[in-house]
Amino acid sequence: MSDSAASTRALTADRESFRAFLRDHNLPVTAQRLAIADVVLGTDGHLSADDVGAQLAARGASAGTATIYRTLDVLMRSGLVVERDFGEGFKRFEAARGVPHHEHLICTVCARVTEFRDERLERMTTLLAESHDFSRQRHRLVIYGLCGECRRGSSRPRN
Repeated sequence: MSDSAASTRALTADRESFRAFLRDHNLPVTAQRLAIADVVLGTDGHLSADDVGAQLAARGASAGTATIYRTLDVLMRSGLVVERDFGEGFKRFEAARGVPHHEHLICTVCARVTEFRDERLERMTTLLAESHDFSRQRHRLVIYGLCGECRRGSSRPRN
């Protein structure tokens, strides 16, 4: 199966899971909620609420800021979306779709976000917690610095 077909199938499954969550919690299944879900669940990126609004507009749809935030909250409660805070003064959101726990590298010049996963880090956080008589549940690591392109001077700041 092609990556495109797999992505379409995953988006369809996520959309149906969201519909089921809404119905199970006696929340209306609206075109706006589904359009917002399609935007967030259909990308591999880390979207802000403003990004979601812009992508809706690019698709010929619209939703008010309050509706976008309320729908993002419902998507997070459903477990389909996770919230990220990269210290920008606003939150970003990404689909949780079976993505293993991962960390982020953020370029302080161009704002590029690079995801990575390292089993050594996972083991280390568990060992550190245990050495302090602490039972680890979860962790988050964000490393800020310069990406390779910015270090070489070949990147422009992102807006």
